[in-house]
Amino acid sequence: MTLVPRAVVVTRATELEEVLAAHATRGQAAFFLRERGRDIAEVEERHRQHEKALATVSGSIPVEWRRAEVRRVELDRFLFEPEDVVITVGPDGLVANVAKYLDGQPVIGVGVGDRGVGVLADHRAEDVATTLFALRSGGAVIEDRTMEEVETASGLRLRALNELYVGHRSHQSARYVLSCPSGVERQSSSGVIVSTGTGGTGWAASIARERGAAPSAWPEEPEVEFFVREAWPGPGYGVDHTQGLLAEARELVITSEMEDGVVFGDGVEADALPVGWGEVVRVRVSETRLRLVRPGRSLLAQPD
Repeated sequence: MTLVPRAVVVTRATELEEVLAAHATRGQAAFFLRERGRDIAEVEERHRQHEKALATVSGSIPVEWRRAEVRRVELDRFLFEPEDVVITVGPDGLVANVAKYLDGQPVIGVGVGDRGVGVLADHRAEDVATTLFALRSGGAVIEDRTMEEVETASGLRLRALNELYVGHRSHQSARYVLSCPSGVERQSSSGVIVSTGTGGTGWAASIARERGAAPSAWPEEPEVEFFVREAWPGPGYGVDHTQGLLAEARELVITSEMEDGVVFGDGVEADALPVGWGEVVRVRVSETRLRLVRPGRSLLAQPD
C-alpha cells in the first residue's frame, strides 16, 4: 500500500528570532540594532511576513497528508521519507541546505515577503496550493538539477547543490597537487571552487566575471566546472590548469599538502570535512539530483 504523502516544511530562524536569542529582550535587541543604524520595526515586519508565508503554506497542504516541520539546524538529524514533498520557506540558500539530505524527493522553494522570490525559492506562498495539486495530479513540471559530491580517501562524503570549496581552513594559501582532465599540477592558491550550473549564479559567477567569461556548466546538464582561486606562479608551483569542465564520467582529484585543509559545500563551513596532509579528495558529478518543482507551469488544469 502506498503511504499518504508527507509535507515537510523546512524553515530557518528569522533575523528577529536570532537577535532576540542573542540579546534576551526586545529592548536590548532594539538598542543593538539602533547602534548599527537599523530599526527593529523593519526586522519585526520581516518576521511577520515569514510567519504569514508559513501560515499560507500550512493552509495549502491537503488535509489528508501527513505533516512535519524542521529547522535548518536540525536537518542533519531529520529522517526524510521517500514519499515526502519538501517545502522550503525562506531564501535560496535554504533549498541548497536541504538538497544534500534528499534522494529524489521533490522540493518547492517559497520566497518570503519584500525580498521576494529567488532563483531556487521561486514560488510565492499563495501558489503552493496550485503546485501541490499539480504534483498530486502528475502535472507538475520538475527540473532535475545536477549536484556534485566529494569523497575523501578516508571514506568521508559530502554533496552540494551550488559549489564545493577545497582549501585551507583559514582561507590562506592552500598547497596541493591537482589532477584534472587537462593535466596534473602542483599548485599554491586560495583554494579550489567546484561549481554546478546552479552555483553558476553565485561564487563561480564572481570568479568567472573577473576572468572575463561566464560559467560554462548548465544546471540540468551532468557536468561541473572547477576554478582555482588566485593560483601563485612561484617556484615549484604551476598556474596552467586553473579552470575546466568536468563531464559526468570525469573526476577532479586533489592531493593535499596541507595540515589543516577542509572541504565544505554551499558555503556551510560548519559541515566541513577535514583534509590533512596526504589526503586525497575526489570531486565528481553526483548520481543524486535535486528535483526542483517549478511554479506556474503545470501541465494540468488548476484547482478551483
